[in-house]
Amino acid sequence: MATAVLVSGCKGVASPADGGPSGSAVSTAGDSRAVSPLDNPDGTKPGLAAITSSADMAKARSLIGRVATKGRGPKTGYERDEFGYAWMDSAPGGIPFAHNGCDSRNDLLKRDGERLRFRAGSDCVVTSMTLHDPYTGKTIAWMKSHATAVQIDHVMPLSYDWQMGASHWTKGKREDIANDPLNLIPVDGPTNGAKSDSGPATWLPPNKRIRCSYAVRFAQVSLKYGLPVTAADKRTMLTQCGG
Repeated sequence: MATAVLVSGCKGVASPADGGPSGSAVSTAGDSRAVSPLDNPDGTKPGLAAITSSADMAKARSLIGRVATKGRGPKTGYERDEFGYAWMDSAPGGIPFAHNGCDSRNDLLKRDGERLRFRAGSDCVVTSMTLHDPYTGKTIAWMKSHATAVQIDHVMPLSYDWQMGASHWTKGKREDIANDPLNLIPVDGPTNGAKSDSGPATWLPPNKRIRCSYAVRFAQVSLKYGLPVTAADKRTMLTQCGG
């Protein structure tokens, strides 16, 4: 499938036009299918449900507390291709959905989307869907003809990963984090573009209800891959969960 890579490290990939109207969004009360990150440690379940109870907030703070900190290193040498081509199905590290015959972008659209329609003759290429976007709290009616209306966010952005230690990894490990569903969420495209490669201290989802969940997911990726975050980012993450 031909793709055109968007410039930012956490932006998605535009797909060829299939015709039809652009994506549109309306306010929504939430996604009943969304799962709390505390109950979704491998990222295979849909969405990013809010963490609201005091007990779960305490669990969230405990998890975030385990994240190591350090300053950002240089961005020198960073290129998106250092993390493999987008969106590959051949990440080598045994991550969920890899080697299933469908690229990771479409895997994530299928995971989080509803009312899915596929390209004729395919059970992989999603051409339209409804997405409950956790970052804005809106429901997006998406069509592939305007693919960038929904982008796949790298929760822990790839250039951030590079600066925090991934520049010293093997190519295979970088391919893993770039395609791991734990680190990937389909979201509103312009909102994802505004995030760019920011950490939590400089960007948080506009939807305040899921900011603790976002912090937990950031921490889960950090811990899985042994990547530290900046001290300011960790403070912000703890604050989102009542710390």
